[in-house]
Amino acid sequence: MSATSRPTEHAHAIPRWMPFEWLVAFRFLREGRVQTGFIIGGVAIGVGVIVFMSALLSGLQANFVKRVLTGQAHIQLLPPKEVVRPLYQNQKDEVHAHIVQAPLQRLKSIDQWQSVMGQIRALPDVAVVSPAVSGSAFVLRGATSRAITVLGVEPDLYFRIVPMPEKIVHGHARVTVSDILIGTELASDLGVGVGDKLRISAASGNSNTLVISGIFDLGNKAANARTTIVALRSAQSLLGLVGGVSALDVTVHDVYSAESVARHITALTGVEADSWIKTNEQFFTAISAQTTANTAIRIFVGLSVAFGIASVLVVSVVQKSREIGILRAMGITRGQILRIFLLQGGLLGLGGALAGAVLGFGGLLIWQQAERNADGSVMFAMRFEPSLFVMALVLATVTGLLASFAPALRAARLDPVVAIRG
Repeated sequence: MSATSRPTEHAHAIPRWMPFEWLVAFRFLREGRVQTGFIIGGVAIGVGVIVFMSALLSGLQANFVKRVLTGQAHIQLLPPKEVVRPLYQNQKDEVHAHIVQAPLQRLKSIDQWQSVMGQIRALPDVAVVSPAVSGSAFVLRGATSRAITVLGVEPDLYFRIVPMPEKIVHGHARVTVSDILIGTELASDLGVGVGDKLRISAASGNSNTLVISGIFDLGNKAANARTTIVALRSAQSLLGLVGGVSALDVTVHDVYSAESVARHITALTGVEADSWIKTNEQFFTAISAQTTANTAIRIFVGLSVAFGIASVLVVSVVQKSREIGILRAMGITRGQILRIFLLQGGLLGLGGALAGAVLGFGGLLIWQQAERNADGSVMFAMRFEPSLFVMALVLATVTGLLASFAPALRAARLDPVVAIRG
């Protein structure tokens, strides 16, 4: 059978409405089934690795960030600290030496905090703003006493930042002027339970007797041994800060924009604002390094896919040079030859990407079922984002097109006379 009759016969196996370039591209791919299968398999493995690693690291990062932020605000506004003042000693009207004496840091309120709170609430990036008063005190129970941290909050706002109802192991997350929430370790040390009374005394001399309405577990032994939560008014009265607040807790819609929002708040209000990114700098550095590693994996896998497609198409150009020459002699333009090989690269990338997306998705399901916590629960929630699969398809298809450009250009430049004779 002659080479000139093959395209006509093969075209009958493919829909007639398909453009000529598509007909020839499919024919070349089907004639090299083994090569096509290998390259699609290679692309599928590469895309599967990208999908699996991206989803796994994304879920892992989201879980880490959630654990870090589950007990704290994204941004916290604090009153200015007492400044260090140099004290000069003069002898004969000359400065002899100076002594730097650090002043005692006292519990202070944010000036005009209601106005500042209103300004922050008006920002589009801000989700919740909650006032708080925090200070040290002692809890007394018979002959036993413990040093604690008293945190006064407005529960309707604060529980939207830290979901305390989810952390209650006994009782209820009820916070009124006569209630107190304590940690599991403190409850164990004092031998108390829900409904028992505790006497709280502050350094200012103020004291108050409160009823335990709930016992919580923050997932941290030290925090469970010291942290107590009371109503904002109770803390203000106990700590001698009536009408004031020692902090404003803020959450934002995008946790990774917290630092830029904090700087904007400081510039807007003049109050010092610290973001979770700044206070957890080492953790955020680790997250950034993980993201960089994920990007590097994508780049190297993409390069391997590109070189694989390019190598197959280079071989195809050599194998099909005679047929390319015949097509050119029949009047096929260089542009059509170029598009034929570009289509092959794009089809190889798209086919491999579809198989790889399925492979990666299946790997994620298997991993989620195999890797579980000691209690049998899921280790962490996986994030199956449709955008990830779309991105993988687009990336592999574009990579296939780019990888096929050089072989396609070589095929288009073939001299038909030399190709037929060769």
